[in-house]
Amino acid sequence: MIGGQHRNVQPFSDEDASIETMSHCSGYSDPSSFAEDGPEVLDEEGTQEDLEYKLKGFIDLTLDKSAKTRQAALEGIKSALASKMLYEFILERRMTLTDSIERCLKKGKSDEQRAAAALASVLCIQLGPGIESEEVLKTLGPILKKIICDGTASIQTRQTCATCFGVCSFIATDDITELYSTLECLENIFTKSYLQEKDTNVICSSPNTVLHISSLLAWTLLLTICPISEVKKKLEVHFHKLPSLLSSDDVNMRIAAGESLALLFELARGMDSDFFYEDMESLTQMLRALATDGNKHRAKVDKRKQRSVFRDILRAVEERDFPTETVKFGPERMYIDCWVKKHTYDTFKEVLGSGMQYHLQSNEFLRNVFELGPPVMLDAATLKTMKISRFERHLYNSAAFKARTKARSKCRDKRTDVGEFF
Repeated sequence: MIGGQHRNVQPFSDEDASIETMSHCSGYSDPSSFAEDGPEVLDEEGTQEDLEYKLKGFIDLTLDKSAKTRQAALEGIKSALASKMLYEFILERRMTLTDSIERCLKKGKSDEQRAAAALASVLCIQLGPGIESEEVLKTLGPILKKIICDGTASIQTRQTCATCFGVCSFIATDDITELYSTLECLENIFTKSYLQEKDTNVICSSPNTVLHISSLLAWTLLLTICPISEVKKKLEVHFHKLPSLLSSDDVNMRIAAGESLALLFELARGMDSDFFYEDMESLTQMLRALATDGNKHRAKVDKRKQRSVFRDILRAVEERDFPTETVKFGPERMYIDCWVKKHTYDTFKEVLGSGMQYHLQSNEFLRNVFELGPPVMLDAATLKTMKISRFERHLYNSAAFKARTKARSKCRDKRTDVGEFF
């Protein structure tokens, strides 16, 4: 193990948690409370010292005999790291945390492995690029790769590990050959969806589809940091195969393939403004069909979601246009004005959840990725004016709901009056 020794602990057991152990775990706080309350919980209910005390307890509990307790501890740490910057705290304990994640990935079952992989992603996001995150990846990378390629592991575990492998490699890979190896690992997974292309005009989804989607999205993320020479090689291989995934009967696969194609076009045109795609007419026909899909056999929600996304993808491919999105966080705002930035943002938001806005404000690594500059320093008075209590938020939402209801009632009354008049 890089950077430290394992503690002497008893082997893991899958027995249910005892009443004594579970009460010990709950004594440190409910793990879900971190995700629900976010960083504001410190100001309202405790201090930095309280949070660190709870986290120390969770770190100790990752070595517990009970699988349920270990999983709860992993999830508690992940929720805390997703909602608050704790760089100094985890820097001192990164070897212990890495040891715990490694043990849970190797010896745990599906849910525990997923919790461990999710924590590994957030750990690397906290650490940012550097020797510390590189050591985390060197330790966990081979294990993640083994699980991703293990056909006997659960699909959900492999899916989470694929996302984790992509995120951690994006942050911490310092060896170009390792980056290429990771790309190849992910390619070997999602390209299995290509194999059905010759058999039918529609690619039927399978239990593996969610794994293929996560692998494709992780692969696309890593492609954005590859040298131009490698990008060109990948474009030659995949540009004419990826469109086959647009005929998948899984809406999420269609969208993942479409967004990846839009990003590939953006990269290709960035390298060569006169880039020419031979099958452009065929591709735009497929994209236009998906942007106006009226297939009665598909759910309304799926069709609405798909049409919205593919309108943007079609504009990107045909007109080189991107509909700029604005993301607000605190007193700042960020403009997402290209597919590379959108895909990167979506990936980290999936990992951090509601903590994404906080990390955009405070995490130097993410601020560098999105070219936001150094964190904006705000005084206590400014922070206080920006915050809104739960009670105030409840009152505001209630008032807004009443206003909407009143407006709808008036609109209905007008329609009734018109109907009666005629």
